[in-house]
Amino acid sequence: MAPPPASRAADSNPADPSRPAAGAPEPITVPSPRDHHHHLVDRRDTPRGRAWEPERSRRGGAMDGAAAVKLVSGEAGYVLEDVPHVSDYLPDLPTYPNPLQDNPAYSVVKQYFVNPDDTVCQKIVVHKDGPRGNHFRRAGPRQRVYFEPDEVHACIVTCGGLCPGLNTVIREIVCGLSDMYGVTKILGIQGGYRGFYARNTITLTPKSVNDIHKRGGTILGSSRGGHDTMKIVDSIQDRGINQVYVIGGDGTQRGAGVIFEEVRRRGLKVSVAGIPKTIDNDIPVIDKSFGFDTAVEEAQRAINAAHVEAVSAENGIGLVKLMGRHSGFIAHYATLASRDVDCCLIPESPFYLEGEGGLFRYIEKRLKDNGHMVIVVAEGAGQKLIAETMQSIGKDASGNELLLDVGLWLSQKINEYFKRNKMTINLKYIDPTYMIRAIPSNASDNVYCTLLAHSVVHGAMAGYTGFTIGQVNGRHCYIPFYRITEKQNRVSITDRMWARLLSSTNQPSFLCNKVIEEAKKEQERTAQLIDGSSSHRKLDGKVAGPNSGDAK
Repeated sequence: MAPPPASRAADSNPADPSRPAAGAPEPITVPSPRDHHHHLVDRRDTPRGRAWEPERSRRGGAMDGAAAVKLVSGEAGYVLEDVPHVSDYLPDLPTYPNPLQDNPAYSVVKQYFVNPDDTVCQKIVVHKDGPRGNHFRRAGPRQRVYFEPDEVHACIVTCGGLCPGLNTVIREIVCGLSDMYGVTKILGIQGGYRGFYARNTITLTPKSVNDIHKRGGTILGSSRGGHDTMKIVDSIQDRGINQVYVIGGDGTQRGAGVIFEEVRRRGLKVSVAGIPKTIDNDIPVIDKSFGFDTAVEEAQRAINAAHVEAVSAENGIGLVKLMGRHSGFIAHYATLASRDVDCCLIPESPFYLEGEGGLFRYIEKRLKDNGHMVIVVAEGAGQKLIAETMQSIGKDASGNELLLDVGLWLSQKINEYFKRNKMTINLKYIDPTYMIRAIPSNASDNVYCTLLAHSVVHGAMAGYTGFTIGQVNGRHCYIPFYRITEKQNRVSITDRMWARLLSSTNQPSFLCNKVIEEAKKEQERTAQLIDGSSSHRKLDGKVAGPNSGDAK
């Protein structure tokens, strides 16, 4: 593929009334390339009038050194939650033609660039007279970019636990920067956040990453903790890095947000972008996280093995523990996909052991009816029950509570119960956790990782910063860091998907009325946040407060 032309004259950037003079208060308007037109730009790009008038957030100066949250309101309750841009604090930056317009691979594309006014709605189902809710800026290539290919010095870092697809994301960021934009200077930061100041780096090229998507894990290595904001930004500044791609879960993205704030405070032309990673699928707003499909597919192997063991023995019980610290999505979807599971236990749905309607009575009934049983339990399920008999074992380097092994505990309790009742059982316990984390991603996740990586590259080159990339209602968009770190995505036990699981397994719900009512209230509160105005009130109090957890 022919590289883009090396010399590109910087635009003088004509006066733009939406951009303040140097030293003026930071803007919250939406950066738009409308002042430069190309023959391939979408001609539907017309001004939207009042719908796009900026609305200054009430919490603009609430957090020390933090950027004002960028909100744009419109008719029918429309709210755009925009992401920061380098021009917000560096208003006189030049722009350059996007190299994609000279890229032969894209010559057949009807429309190179997304309409600058395109947004993606968070809530896809709306009532006739209801509000249109929150929107996010659509991802994709922009007509003008804020970095010349020759000046880009990018770096990639992976943090937290392993997940299928990490190497695919690394590969596609490198290849996207190189093949689409002609970038040649790309560093890999080894060993997580501490690799920035330990000066452990490797040079990444399309050739060096060519086959890494076929391997599990991450070629850069990963770790928990090690986040020292000043040391990290000092290293970014000393090395001349101007694009930082951070791959990790909610804690990692929170750290990326703090790095962005320090970069902004120093006035550096650096784009900080995140790619959310969690095998548990517990990151909010986005449809799903990469690696989740692979995890569910691989979990089928363990469930199938447990089923074979169970049906091959008298009163056989196959017990499978799957990942899911606080969210039981893997256990939930693996159970639905398998159809061999008789009981699924997740953190969101409390259960009890003894008495009528308890787990032991249900196991006893299934064994009498079918002669065998398969149980799937998420690792975070039943922790309160375990805590009644065992002490907590502390926290890991990222500050996450270390969980007690619910699989071993439940195996012991089941064996004890049936021994007391003089009933012979054959229980086999399977824990495939690290086997699932370590495998390469499947075809579906490989495609998803590619789209995420390319979208995040387009955003960084266009000058957006302080954002994470995610798929919302099937469309990729740029999401402010605070939206994906404010809460965790959980399985809704009052949702039809959970009802489908209960119908499939025929298990009791184990729920009392109090738990059901609390779940309904939480679901209603979440729906109000998605609708719009209530979300802003929540953000006012939680995201931008001086004691915000994001600053940790």
